[in-house]
Amino acid sequence: MTGDRQIRVESEFAPLRTVVVARCEFRGPADPELLGHSMPVEPGAVGILEAVGPRDFGEVYPDRQRAWAGEREQLAAALTRHGVEVLRPRLFTEAEKTAAGPAGYGNFFVRDPWFTVGAHVIEGVLQFPHRRLEILPSRELLLDRVLPSAARYVAAPQPGVDCGPFLEGGDVLVLGKQVFVGRSGMATDEIGCRWLAKYLAPFGFDVVPVRLPTHVLHLDCALGLVRDGLLIACRDRLPDGLPESLRGWDVIEVDEDEAAAMATNGLPVDSATYITDPQFARVGAELQDRGITVEYIDFTVSRLFGGAFRCSTQPLLRA
Repeated sequence: MTGDRQIRVESEFAPLRTVVVARCEFRGPADPELLGHSMPVEPGAVGILEAVGPRDFGEVYPDRQRAWAGEREQLAAALTRHGVEVLRPRLFTEAEKTAAGPAGYGNFFVRDPWFTVGAHVIEGVLQFPHRRLEILPSRELLLDRVLPSAARYVAAPQPGVDCGPFLEGGDVLVLGKQVFVGRSGMATDEIGCRWLAKYLAPFGFDVVPVRLPTHVLHLDCALGLVRDGLLIACRDRLPDGLPESLRGWDVIEVDEDEAAAMATNGLPVDSATYITDPQFARVGAELQDRGITVEYIDFTVSRLFGGAFRCSTQPLLRA
């Protein structure tokens, strides 16, 4: 029975109890213009992804595909060692791959198609056409875990033909009853943000929009909450500065190049343990100086696609 399993996320750094770890599937669009705008990727990855074209990434780069899957397996194993229950979405079916058509498909960053705020599980709407079906591999898991629970389970309105609303989990950071929502125009839009604020308001949540530059996909590519009073941020990606309630926090600063490589996109296991890539050893040293235990996992291939540890995970229980 799953009815007694708890579904709740109190904050970005509350102890992680149950988490979904992403799969590794990507097929590029038949026409690059179907992306709508340039997909943000790790610096140096543009040529690699352009070479994929309308083919599956693993067909073009079998060695990188194996390494990519290995990265996620290492992350899952590390979380299991910490006592975290790890769940996985299924892979796309052949019918789903066919249905994706010339837009291509992505099943690689489970953070974005749905998210958890308090005891609310919300299916969002992804802006990139190749990611529109990304909710499907998680749907059975959600039906199994969330429907029998006491948590609320809702979905954002579907977008128009050439407009939103759009609402993506990488833009949503939870801090108790405060919910920070990034808005760059590349992912979550104004209507998506307003819808989330309207839905959550009766439950006592305050949605705080955070403006981002147009080249930054999600808020977690600019800001990461490590523990109460400590965060990692790229100020160049926060044109209005930190949200007011975070301005008294201790800040580990990263520059634009570090942020583009995903330095803010690590994963707190709890308020004393943090997972990041060895690429960010400088950030890790600053965390260690502040009493945080840092674990390193090489996420080179995952970062090619413009995401890292937070993007690759979605909590069902952080409390």
